[in-house]
Amino acid sequence: MDTSILISLAVPVFFLMIGIELVYGYASGKNNYRLNDSVAAISLGLISRIPPMLNLGVQGIVWTSIATNYNLQLLPNDSWVTWLVAFVVYDVCYYWMHRMSHEIKVLWASHVVHHQGEEFNLSTALRQTSSGWLWKWIFYTPVFFIGVPGEVFFTVAAINLLYQFWVHTEHIGKLGMLEYIFVTPSNHRVHHAQNPEYIDANYGGVFILWDRFFGTFIEERDELKPTYGTVKPLRSWNPLWSNIEIYDQMIRDSFHTKGIKNKIKVWFSSTRWRPDDVMEKFPHFSNDMDSFVKYDPECESVIKSFSLIQFITNSIISTALIFTVSDQSYLITSAVAVMLVFSTTLVNLILENKQWAINLEIIRSIFVVTAYLSFNIQPSILTIDLFFYQALMSIFYLLMFLPINNRLSIIK
Repeated sequence: MDTSILISLAVPVFFLMIGIELVYGYASGKNNYRLNDSVAAISLGLISRIPPMLNLGVQGIVWTSIATNYNLQLLPNDSWVTWLVAFVVYDVCYYWMHRMSHEIKVLWASHVVHHQGEEFNLSTALRQTSSGWLWKWIFYTPVFFIGVPGEVFFTVAAINLLYQFWVHTEHIGKLGMLEYIFVTPSNHRVHHAQNPEYIDANYGGVFILWDRFFGTFIEERDELKPTYGTVKPLRSWNPLWSNIEIYDQMIRDSFHTKGIKNKIKVWFSSTRWRPDDVMEKFPHFSNDMDSFVKYDPECESVIKSFSLIQFITNSIISTALIFTVSDQSYLITSAVAVMLVFSTTLVNLILENKQWAINLEIIRSIFVVTAYLSFNIQPSILTIDLFFYQALMSIFYLLMFLPINNRLSIIK
C-alpha cells in the first residue's frame, strides 16, 4: 500500500504544501498550525515509514501466493482497462478497510493514530499509524484474486494515498458538483470530526460515491463547525503511546474482565463496547463538546526552538534513511530506525515539558558522540554521521541556552 517509491518522492512536495498552507494561514488570519501538534503529526508520519523499510508483515508472502496460485486472470496484463479497474477496485477495498477500522476495535487500535490530532491541516495527513502492516493488507487481497499485476497495484495504491493528502485542510470550502463524486476537504472534515452529529462517516479514499451508496455519507453543515480529535482524547504528543494506546487498553481489559467470551470480544467488538466490569474498574472519560479544550501544554520558547531544530534534523535523517536503505545492511537500517524512533519520541516528550526527557536527551547525545568517536565506522554511513552532528548540536544548545535552573536540574 504505502511502500511505493512515489510516496518517498512526494515527501518534499508534502513539506512544500504544508509551508504554503502555513504562510497562507498567517497571511489570511486563519492559521491553524501549532508547533507541538504539527511536530507530533509529522513525527508519526516519519516513524510510519519504518515498517515498510524493514519489510515487516506477511502481506508480501500472501499477495504473491494469491497472484501465483489463485489468480483468476480476469484482466489483461497490458491494458488501460486493467489500470482503471485496479484504481476503482482498490478504492472500494479502501472504503471497507477504512470503515471496518472505525467499527472493529482491533482495527481501530491501528487507525486511531490518524484521528488523534485536534487540528485539521495538511500536517494531519502525515499522521499515520506504524501498525497498519498487521491488518490492512487483508482487505486488498481481492485485487490480486482478479488478476491485477503487482506493479499496477502498488502504483494505484500510492496514487490513492497521495490524493488523500490535499483534502486535509480547512481553507477550501465546498466544491460544487465534485462533492457528489470525490472525497473533498469539506466531506473529509466531517470524517475527522468528533461531534456526535458527524462521527463515523465519509470513509472513501478518492471517491465519496461508496459512502453515498452504502449509507455512510454525512454532509458538512455551515452552522456546525467540526471539532477534531478523538472522543476519548490522547492528551499526549508521545508517538509511541499514540501507536499503542488502544492496544494497551485492549490487553488490560481482556486481562481483567471475567469470562473467555468477553476476553475475546474485547478485541473484535465495536469500538464503543467494553465489558461492564472493566468499565467500572478503569472508567473512560470522553470529551464534553460544550467545554472542549485542545491539548496544548505551555512550553518555553527556548524549548520550542530546540524541539523544532531536533525535529527538522530527524526529518532530514529519516529522508536520508529512505534513500540510502539499499546501501546498508538490514542490521544498520534497523539500528538507525531504533535511534530515529527514540530521538523523535524525546522531541515530542520535551514539548510536553517533561524534564526527565531533557535529561534523557543529554544522556542520549553523550552516548551517540562517545559511540561514534569510539567505533569510527568505515566507510562512513550518512545517517550515522547525521546523528553524530545532531548529538553535538543537542549538547551545545541545551548547555548554552537552557535556563540555569533547568541545567541545575539536569546535573542533580
